[in-house]
Amino acid sequence: MDDRPIGVFDSGFGGLTVARALIDLLPAEDLVYFGDTGRYPYGPRDQDEVRTFAQQITRMLVEEQGVKLVVVACNTAAAAALDILRFEHEVPIVGVIEPGVRAAIAATRNRRIGVIGTVGTIGSGAYQRAVRSHRAGVELTCAACPGFVEFVERGETDSEQVHVLAERLLAPVCAADVDTLLLGCTHYPFLARTIADVMGRQVVLVSSAEETAFEVLAILEETGLGRRSAAKGAHRWVSSGDAAWFRDIGRRLLGPELDDVETWAWA
Repeated sequence: MDDRPIGVFDSGFGGLTVARALIDLLPAEDLVYFGDTGRYPYGPRDQDEVRTFAQQITRMLVEEQGVKLVVVACNTAAAAALDILRFEHEVPIVGVIEPGVRAAIAATRNRRIGVIGTVGTIGSGAYQRAVRSHRAGVELTCAACPGFVEFVERGETDSEQVHVLAERLLAPVCAADVDTLLLGCTHYPFLARTIADVMGRQVVLVSSAEETAFEVLAILEETGLGRRSAAKGAHRWVSSGDAAWFRDIGRRLLGPELDDVETWAWA
């Protein structure tokens, strides 16, 4: 048994969907969440730069925060850096891409799946490779959705402007007659109502957050890293940007568990 916390990081608020799933599924576990809001968004950045950020954050969580497992709750960072992070660290490193792909393949009925994500995630080919590796005989349609993350980060999740943008960006997956749409960015579940309105009731939306939490649970059980105490776990929230802004938006998106926010300044 291991009382060290679980570390979770994202470029900003998107990973809060994963944090919410972890808190609900593993209420006894301590958690440290790092939102790199001082450098968001990651989506338009070069893959090498994102990889450097992910290495820096993971090193900080492992060496300075003492976490026992790291969840890369950012599709762009997972696509750019997951393999090298697993090579560099002995603690388990969990991404959000593979769990989401498994869930989407299980959900589709007509074998046509759509994936939407940031420019960086879609351009990396990570989802395309993950789907091919399953040899499931599904047809995949991918679409980058620049602008979605920024709407979520501003707390504008149901405006007319984001609806108009969604209609334009989701046109390729609508035209492909997909019956399952994988939200390939942890920010996108906050736009689920708008996305569902555009896609139609017949399309199942798949978020990787819950599947990722179940993968963490399985790893804790297999490795014996679960927390000994059954008491409610403690949650720490850290931001590389404006802590007050992070708390305001974060509480709106996650809930009352997000209280005090610590500010992190890179040396």
